[in-house]
Amino acid sequence: MIVYGLILIVILQRLIEVIIAKKNEQWMKKQGGYEVGKSHYRYMVMLHMLFFCSLLLEVSLTPPQFYMWSLIPLSLFLVAQICRGWALSSLGRFWNTRIIVLPGAKVKVKGPYRFIRHPNYLVVVIEIMMLPLLFQAYVTMILFTILNGWILSVRIREEEQALRGVTNYENAFSNKKRFLPIIDD
Repeated sequence: MIVYGLILIVILQRLIEVIIAKKNEQWMKKQGGYEVGKSHYRYMVMLHMLFFCSLLLEVSLTPPQFYMWSLIPLSLFLVAQICRGWALSSLGRFWNTRIIVLPGAKVKVKGPYRFIRHPNYLVVVIEIMMLPLLFQAYVTMILFTILNGWILSVRIREEEQALRGVTNYENAFSNKKRFLPIIDD
């Protein structure tokens, strides 16, 4: 039951984030913002929904065992949740699940964005690996890590291109790496 409870908490967290994102989207559009990357967004949503379906199916077919090493993925997952909150709160009303750009806006370079360009995407990568690993859902972990890497490669390229075109993104992030401050992208 703990397994399903934790997964349900994460799903509820995502649903709350979607509500916040919708409010942020409406606010940004009222300010003159517009959406880019619509063509891949539905695939990203589908990927995240299927991730939870796959995870629930796998833990139902092969109930997980908890070992001492389970504390490692649990700890990394919990740290990722703290980082997620930090990243989202740093962007405030500019955070969204869609790519909404506001021409002339100054990009936020605070919180974790002082160190890397895409801390929230790094968090998603960690979550998609660590949550299944915690429950020994190895098929889900491998499959969705690969699929998430693909969708992020499309999304980040579109997001950065859009931000470069209408904001100070290039100047603000020219000296920052995408995911890890010490590794070239």
